[in-house]
Amino acid sequence: MALSDEAIEALIREKGLRVTATRVAVLRLLQAKGPLSHTEAVAELGDARWDKATIYRNLISLADAGLALVVSNAGGMARYAYAEQADHSHPHFECTQCGQVSCLPHAAPKMNVQGRWAASIDGATMQLRGRCPDCLET
Repeated sequence: MALSDEAIEALIREKGLRVTATRVAVLRLLQAKGPLSHTEAVAELGDARWDKATIYRNLISLADAGLALVVSNAGGMARYAYAEQADHSHPHFECTQCGQVSCLPHAAPKMNVQGRWAASIDGATMQLRGRCPDCLET
């Protein structure tokens, strides 16, 4: 469910960040599109009045505040997603043809680590690779 701009502004304020048009636009974009790299976010925001550095700084500040998560580092490129829930423990799929990264929530693996290492684990990532359904059709 898409959040209103007012709800996004409230989330930003709750995290102690200043509400700016750029920050609202970046968080709205992450909520709507899923995992995006900085380059993809710049392309999606199109000819908005913000430069690449401003968008990058906002991605970092949203991640530092816990409103965005780095959910993939496929190809050495950080991809950010809206942290709508504390547990972003589903796998991600990287298309080897078009480069798109997608969330695969329906394929969430179940892991139960016990013993000495259980308290050490903060999170896990799973990155699946192949050709996405759109590229398979071409």
